[in-house]
Amino acid sequence: MISSLRGSVAAASGSTVVLEVGGVGLKVSVTPQQALSMPVGTVAHLFTTLIVREDDLALFGFATADELEIFDLLRGVTGVGPKSALGVLGHLTPSQIATAVASEDDAAFRRVSGIGPKTAKLIVVQLTGKLDIRIQAPSVTAASTTATDVLIALIGLGWSERDAQTAIDHVLDEADASVTTAVPALLRATLTRLGPQRAGAGR
Repeated sequence: MISSLRGSVAAASGSTVVLEVGGVGLKVSVTPQQALSMPVGTVAHLFTTLIVREDDLALFGFATADELEIFDLLRGVTGVGPKSALGVLGHLTPSQIATAVASEDDAAFRRVSGIGPKTAKLIVVQLTGKLDIRIQAPSVTAASTTATDVLIALIGLGWSERDAQTAIDHVLDEADASVTTAVPALLRATLTRLGPQRAGAGR
């Protein structure tokens, strides 16, 4: 079993990358976001699983061990194949998947291409109780990216960077994942906290 790879990125496009490991180029299926984060010529590390079929050997790679573990759990759900499982991880983070399962929000999975209503419900049912440990605050990277987008929007609306950042920090400390991982929700919550202050007053 090939459990991880580290090597130079020889190619990256769509949802595949080629890692050159010891002079051998290995094609790995990844999420589109992961492929975009791996520039050609850089050294990358992926947690991987090798799926063996009668007429095919396919490697799937992930940035974290959590993603790999959830990929394997998703593949265990009736009707979910490797490509569909990868599609879910391309749309949702591990913590978002866990939150959707815990709240029985099958709509989150229906938004993934190839996942129908029946399969979405099966994901919730069959993963219930297996992902509780993954319900946590959003990753620092996700929260930071969302906060940056909101900060730029507020500055564009006329708020000073200092006032906007202070309000965002307060909201991030108090809000749940449904707010801190979505730009529109975080923007609304921050504007509410800023209250009736006049944009630009803190400049």
